[in-house]
Amino acid sequence: MKNTPVPAPSDIIASAHRTLSVEIKALQALDARIDGSFTRAVTMVLGCEGRVVVTGIGKSGHIAKKIAATLASTGTPAFFMHGAEAIHGDLGMLTSQDIVLAVSYSGEGQELLTILSVVKRMGIPLIALTGHPQSELARNADLHLDVQVQQEACPLNLAPTASTTAALVLGDAIAVACLEARGFSAEDFARSHPGGALGRRLLTLVRDVMRQGSALPIVEAGTLVTEALQEMSVKGMGMTIVLDGQQHPIGIFTDGDLRRLIARHGDIRPLTVADGMSHHPKTVAPTALAVEAATLMDAGRLSQILVVDHTGLLLGALHMHDLLAAKVI
Repeated sequence: MKNTPVPAPSDIIASAHRTLSVEIKALQALDARIDGSFTRAVTMVLGCEGRVVVTGIGKSGHIAKKIAATLASTGTPAFFMHGAEAIHGDLGMLTSQDIVLAVSYSGEGQELLTILSVVKRMGIPLIALTGHPQSELARNADLHLDVQVQQEACPLNLAPTASTTAALVLGDAIAVACLEARGFSAEDFARSHPGGALGRRLLTLVRDVMRQGSALPIVEAGTLVTEALQEMSVKGMGMTIVLDGQQHPIGIFTDGDLRRLIARHGDIRPLTVADGMSHHPKTVAPTALAVEAATLMDAGRLSQILVVDHTGLLLGALHMHDLLAAKVI
């Protein structure tokens, strides 16, 4: 393969500006065409009792797949059906409760026209998203959305560039309009993205990540400091919880408390935990979001926080490292 000469940096930047300029103008023209057809499309999607089945071929197929993913992740049940696979069995995915959103710039792709006839026989509403309002797909759809562009960003005016951008943005506009109409919240978004950072922040509760049972460092107020240090070393939380006879925390003895005790007394061997513990330790409920616990700990400059129920009974404890390991912070 021949080496392609590298253009001057100024030429490369000029090319990027031309591409962006063409695509920005295409979106501005699209924005001016948003009208009652868009309103009807959103109304149809909101009224759908099944799924929005988005289909396309080639570059339009890639756009259709992304539109389906965006709809599904923002509260509108949707999936992508490849135009070629549809006519070889995947049309069996359709139900009479669905809506089909067909993406084809030309509006003349044979596969989608074949789908059109089947969809019509099943009585499924069809929204066509094309760049040619007089195309067969546009004329036979229940609703047509015009994504026509004056030119592609490709200097040959051949490779789908501005046209695919326009289709993608209109799909985003439909998804966002439906999201807003449904009152879709950050918590709803997190439920459909449990593996993502937002999902972890909004779905992970304190009880999901707290240490409990035998993993908790626990002593009584009369325990010698030297014995408490052994418990702290074994459990590795940098502290030990001080409980009363009813299993309620009355204090916490931390590494910092140990240092302050040594500074005051020097010889700590005869001292008990009660001589140096911090009273009224900060607590959080097990049903609180883990990110809320992180906020409390950060505000109080705490490395640990105790978990108690509504009666003050000890249930567990959190170390900042636990929140980091759970990727909550």
